[in-house]
Amino acid sequence: MNPSRLFAKFNNFWRFAGRIVALAAPYFRSEEKWKARLLLVAIVLLNLGTVYMAVQFNDWYRVFYDALEKRDQVVFWQQMGRFSYLAFGAIIIAVYKFYLTQLLQMRWRAWMTRDYLRRWLSHHAFYKMELARYSAATDINASPDNPDQRIQEDVQSFTTSTISLSMGVLNAVVTLVSFVGLLWVQSGPLAFNLGGSTYTIPGYMVWVAVAYCLVGSVLAHYIGRPLIKLNFMQQRYEANFRHHMVRVREYSESIALDHGESVERNQLDGRFTTVLANYLNLIRANKKLIWFQSFFGQAALIFPFLVAAPRFFSGAIQLGQLLQISQTFGKVQDSLSWFVDNYDNLASWRATTDRLTSFEDSMSTQEKDNTSLATSEAASLTTGDLQLALPTGAVLLKGLELHAGAGDFILLKGPSGSGKSTLFRALAGIWPFASGRVARPANAMFIPQRPYFPNGSLRDALAYPEPAANYSDDTLKQALHDALLPGLASRLDEEDAWAQKLSGGEQQRLSIARVLLKKPQWIFADEATSALDEAAEKTLYERLQALVKTSQGAMLSIAHRPTVTAFHQKLWEFEKQPEGSPALYRLQERPAQEAR
Repeated sequence: MNPSRLFAKFNNFWRFAGRIVALAAPYFRSEEKWKARLLLVAIVLLNLGTVYMAVQFNDWYRVFYDALEKRDQVVFWQQMGRFSYLAFGAIIIAVYKFYLTQLLQMRWRAWMTRDYLRRWLSHHAFYKMELARYSAATDINASPDNPDQRIQEDVQSFTTSTISLSMGVLNAVVTLVSFVGLLWVQSGPLAFNLGGSTYTIPGYMVWVAVAYCLVGSVLAHYIGRPLIKLNFMQQRYEANFRHHMVRVREYSESIALDHGESVERNQLDGRFTTVLANYLNLIRANKKLIWFQSFFGQAALIFPFLVAAPRFFSGAIQLGQLLQISQTFGKVQDSLSWFVDNYDNLASWRATTDRLTSFEDSMSTQEKDNTSLATSEAASLTTGDLQLALPTGAVLLKGLELHAGAGDFILLKGPSGSGKSTLFRALAGIWPFASGRVARPANAMFIPQRPYFPNGSLRDALAYPEPAANYSDDTLKQALHDALLPGLASRLDEEDAWAQKLSGGEQQRLSIARVLLKKPQWIFADEATSALDEAAEKTLYERLQALVKTSQGAMLSIAHRPTVTAFHQKLWEFEKQPEGSPALYRLQERPAQEAR
C-alpha cells in the first residue's frame, strides 16, 4: 500500500477513536461517574472471569478425554464433579455479566438522552438547527437531519454497541493472551527439510493462526467496507420515511380538504422505495460478507485437526491433547478473527457514531451562540443598527433604527415574503441571521402565525408553557370566555390533540386566550386573527387593546386585513428597494390612517 494512503488511514482511525472518546467520556465524568465507573469495572472483571473459566474448561477437556481414552473411571468421575462447579461458576458469571451490562447500557442511554434533550432544547438550538439546514453556507446533505431519530434511536444503538463491542475487544485480547502460550506449548515445533537443510518453527500453530486471521481481516475489510455508508444512509432514509408519515398525521385535515391523498401516497411510496432500494443494497453487501465469514469460520473448525493430525497418528499426542489443541487453536483463532466476525456490527456502529458526531457538532455550534444580535431588557422597544438576513444570505433590512413606547399601537405591513415575521423573530431574539441591538420589555408575549398546543389536557394547552396549576379553574374559564370560546370552558380536563381537534379560528382564539390569561404588558401579534370573522376579530382586538392600555404597554401587529388598521395609530411598512441596493427592503414609518 502507498505510504501516504496508509498514513491517511491511520489518521482516520485516530480521528474516529477521538470521536468515540468525545461521545463516551462525558457520561463517565458526569454526576453519575462513580456508579458508571463501578459498573464498568464490574463488567470488565466479569469478562475476565469468563476468559478464566474458558481456560479452566480447556484444561478439563484434556483430562476428561484422556480419562475416556484410558477408561479411567476414577478420573472420569472426578472430572464430572469438577465440571459441575466449573459450570455453576460460568452460569453465575454469565447471568451477572448480562445483568450489569444491560444496567450500564440503560443508565448510559438515560443520561445521554436527557443531556441531548437538555442541550437540544436550550438556546433555541432545535430552532436554529432547522434553519441552518437551509442556510447558503450549509450543505443540507451533511447537516443533521431527524434529531428525533438521533436522540431516540442512535443514542440507544451507540450505548449498546459501544459496550458490547468494547467488551468483545477486551475478551478477544485477554483470551488471546491466555491461550496463545498454551497453543505455543501444545502445538510443539514443526521441523521440515528445505534445500537439504532442516528448519524448525517453534509453536508453529500460533504463526498459522496469526497468518490465517490476518489474511481474513484484510479481506473482510475490503469486502465489508461498503456497509458503513449503506448503514448510515439506511438510518437516514428510515427516519425521513417516518418523519413524512408524522407530517401526514399532523396536517391530516388540510390534506383531506385538498384531496391530497394520492400525492402523499406517491411521496411516501417514493421515500419507502428509497428505503427498500438502500436496504436491498445492504442485503447484497451483507451477503458478500457472510459468504466470506461462513467459509472462513467453517475452515477454521477443521484446520487445527488437519495440522495436528500427523502428531496424533504418530502417537506423539493423545486424543485429549488433540482435542485440547483444537480447543486452544479455536480460542486463539476466535480472538484474532474478532474483527472478521464483527465487521457488520462495526460498520453499523461506525454509521451510528458518525450520525451522533454530526449532531453533537451541530449542537455545540448552536450552544456557542455566535449570533451578533445583542438583546437586552428596557422599558420601551428600540433597535440599533439592526440588520436582518435570510438563511440564504440575502439581506432583508439594513441599519434599522426603530422605537416604540408605552401606548403605541403599531401595524406592520408589507408584501408577502418581505420579512415581517422575520422582524418579529429578531425582536424576540431568536433569529440567528440578525445583527445589531434589540431592547424590549421583559413582560411581552408573541402570538405566532401557527400557535403550538401540546397534546394533553386543555388546561395545559391554555397555560402553556407555564404549569396549569398556576391558575385557578375560574381564571382559566374566564380567559376562554373572553376569547370567545365558552364551549371549551367545561372541557378543561379533557385530553386531546388540540392542534388537530380545533379549527384554525378556534386555535387562534385559544392562542389569544393565553394572552388574556397571562396579561402581558406588550403584545406582538403575527396574523393573530386571520382565520376569524370581522366581528370576532373586532371584539378580540378591543380586548387586547384594553389589556395593553391597562398595563401601560404597547402592541405591534402584522396583518393584511384593512379592518385591523383601525386599532393602530402607526404604520411600519416594508418598501421594496431597487436592485443593487444594500438590502431588499426598507422600513418606512408613517400614520396608520395612510394605509386605509
